[in-house]
Amino acid sequence: MTAIPSFTGDANPYGGGDPYADYRTADFPFTSYADLADRRLGAGVIAANDEFFAQRENLLVPEPAEFDPEHFGNKGKIMDGWETRRRRGASADHPWPTDEDHDWALVRLGAPGVIRGIVVDTAHFRGNYPQAVSVEGTCVPGSPSPGELLGDDVKWTTLVPRTAVGGHAANGFAVDVEQCFTHLRVNQHPDGGIARLRVHGEVVPDPAWLEALGTFDVVALENGGRAEDASNLFYSPASNTIQPGRSRKMDDGWETRRRRDRGHDWIRYRLAAQAQVRALEIDTAYLKGNSAGWASVSVKDGEDGDWQEILPRTRLQPDTNHRFVLPSPAVGTHARVDIFPDGGISRLRLFGSLTQEGTSRLAARHQELGG
Repeated sequence: MTAIPSFTGDANPYGGGDPYADYRTADFPFTSYADLADRRLGAGVIAANDEFFAQRENLLVPEPAEFDPEHFGNKGKIMDGWETRRRRGASADHPWPTDEDHDWALVRLGAPGVIRGIVVDTAHFRGNYPQAVSVEGTCVPGSPSPGELLGDDVKWTTLVPRTAVGGHAANGFAVDVEQCFTHLRVNQHPDGGIARLRVHGEVVPDPAWLEALGTFDVVALENGGRAEDASNLFYSPASNTIQPGRSRKMDDGWETRRRRDRGHDWIRYRLAAQAQVRALEIDTAYLKGNSAGWASVSVKDGEDGDWQEILPRTRLQPDTNHRFVLPSPAVGTHARVDIFPDGGISRLRLFGSLTQEGTSRLAARHQELGG
């Protein structure tokens, strides 16, 4: 279950200098999937049994955890993460916590989905990280309260069994449960601190909601779209281009390194399902001296389909949202944006509606996954 078993163990005390100098991490294969616990998708930590030293909301901060060795408050050292007080036993004769003692936090995913991997990051927690962690998931429609989620009638599925973790490290766990989840319960045994939580997976949209919308962004992450591959991910992930809302700063989009050859860069996407695309947007917000010079967009129907260009190579302006209405709908299951020669875009929007085939397949998958 643990992707890097050697991470289990003690971390060295902070020795000064770069706080990440001895940080332990790895390239987990499941991080190619979007983070379903991203605040931009609407994720939140809705409850925790204890957050004495550091607030639960820090778990989902998108940036890496920071460490200031001089930062103390009235309750002690201020940490950038979720940290609980030290647990104690029932008496002087048994001052130690029991094997069952643990702290927990409830996380609402930003979008329901199938989870492919979880990262429990204990960055900067060196002598105060949990001995072990476990993660459970459930699928409850609507907007349940913490009390409702903790009720006896809610079934929780183990995604990460109780597993020892290491301090000041990214502890990665592959998940192979083919089921849709809306909420997680993160447990730390018996107590301690976790800096960040990342939940990588595939969005499973509600077909009834998409049908009610009619026309919507068929490549948007929140609607079930996915960035499958890209030519270059040097500065930022391709999945940024299908995040909700407009980009708020330069690194909230997709930017490639400078090319020194005659090639060009691209992203390939999988749409929510087979759809008819009628209009599109390419936004270069906050990309001013580094926006793509030109772009084209293509779609194909099926894995073995041929690419059909729906927007020919078109000049882009920096820090500008470009809108295009197609002369006729284009049917496809995948899309590709090509930029010339390099640079970046902040968002891609493909507006359309699902075909009858797309609706049927999406509904069947939703039912199969228990959404």
